[in-house]
Amino acid sequence: MPTSLSARPRHLGAVLALLAFAQMIIAIDYNIVFVSLPEIGRELGFSAQNLQWVVSAYAVAFGGFLLLGGRATDLFGRKRMFLLGLFLYAASSLAGGLAQEQWLLIAARGVQGLGGAFLAPATLSLVTTLFKEGAERNRALSVWGAAGGSGMVLGSILGGLLTDAFGWPSVFYVNVLLAGGAMFVAFTLLPDDQPTAKGFFDLPGALTGTLASTLLVFALVQGPESGWGSSRVMTPLVVAIVMLALFLVIESRAKAPMVPLRLFRNRNLSTGACITFLFMATFGALAFFLTQFWQVAQGFSPWATGFAFVVPSGSVLIGTILGGRSATRIGVRKTLLVALAMGLVGTVALAFTLSEGVSYWALVPPLLVLSLGQGMVFTTMYAAATTGVPPADQGIGSGIATTGQQIGGAVGLAVLIAVVNTVTVGGTADPARLTEGVTTATWGIAIGIVLTVLVVLNLKKPSETDKEEPAPPADKTAEVAGTA
Repeated sequence: MPTSLSARPRHLGAVLALLAFAQMIIAIDYNIVFVSLPEIGRELGFSAQNLQWVVSAYAVAFGGFLLLGGRATDLFGRKRMFLLGLFLYAASSLAGGLAQEQWLLIAARGVQGLGGAFLAPATLSLVTTLFKEGAERNRALSVWGAAGGSGMVLGSILGGLLTDAFGWPSVFYVNVLLAGGAMFVAFTLLPDDQPTAKGFFDLPGALTGTLASTLLVFALVQGPESGWGSSRVMTPLVVAIVMLALFLVIESRAKAPMVPLRLFRNRNLSTGACITFLFMATFGALAFFLTQFWQVAQGFSPWATGFAFVVPSGSVLIGTILGGRSATRIGVRKTLLVALAMGLVGTVALAFTLSEGVSYWALVPPLLVLSLGQGMVFTTMYAAATTGVPPADQGIGSGIATTGQQIGGAVGLAVLIAVVNTVTVGGTADPARLTEGVTTATWGIAIGIVLTVLVVLNLKKPSETDKEEPAPPADKTAEVAGTA
């Protein structure tokens, strides 16, 4: 009989280290590609507009399948989905490194995103179920978030070093080794677990939800190139809206919905998903524009660009640790507001500082402040989103929160690039115009952070959470999710 994860494993510290390592792999995979984008664009012939699909294909697949991955975690077990996600990462990274055509690289990035869609909710739900809600979970999330910050630092440095030394394919090959090693350890270290929910895959819901998100981002990406009123943009946009409406109808009537709509009665989960969306649409999009600014406008090599990211990425790492400690001392809601205020101050200062000939060291203070805030938000937004979610629904709850993050990254990047293109007007190769475009994007990010502050105010205060009725037992919750 498999061991239930409700009985915590003996080597809990080693398990947390493995889960943190998996989070680091996800962060490395996301960040390592940014430094290689200019070389990928040159060698595979991407246009300036279509190059973002190297990033967006990953984010769309990640976000589109996250709900399915979260539900699969509850239905088939966290360990199985953890291993499946790592396998997909390793296999697709090998395919990406071997790709010599644009479509093949984009497809490989999509499969990487699919791997993340299974790995991320399994990893996060393991953290939130193995560690008790409150101070213990906050500390665990700090370690988990710090690993993500470490992955950003390593991703930036490795991306620059590997691209300079061995070319862009090497940034994919490194993930084969990392994911393969994690799979080997997970087989022996993670305890076997039983499914926490009953029911079947909601295939209609998965298809309609994925189509809606994919077509929405496609329309946003194509808008600047094809024209917002063109059929190539309006058709997928209309179909995306129809698919979203159909998805909600299917979920409200399904016997075993992929996303039980009752979960959205948890105000922290629904608000937390909005926060993760806006977080990636703002903070998460900045790396793309900084890469373009440093390499194109200022002529940095990939190696130099990688090391330029050490300051912001290292500050994110420190911020994740501070965020967990602060959430325990003053609460998640207050910590988020403080962190977002730091992020806003740093972003506004960065927008004022950016110029064509600006020194790297002049950018360090604003990058330091905004990145500290970014790291604090990263840890605490997940603590907020998973508060009050029953154990049987932690997989899909984690999937909902992470879906907001991934779709937000794709949508935010597409919108900001569209705004930048109206400023540069095809002049992205000109340093002055590109700098102006990056500055405009930075101001757009600042506006998005202000909107995020307003959303955070909707989170429940600790006094309101204490007055809530106790969550239903896990077995009853699972029965509700799996029966008519």
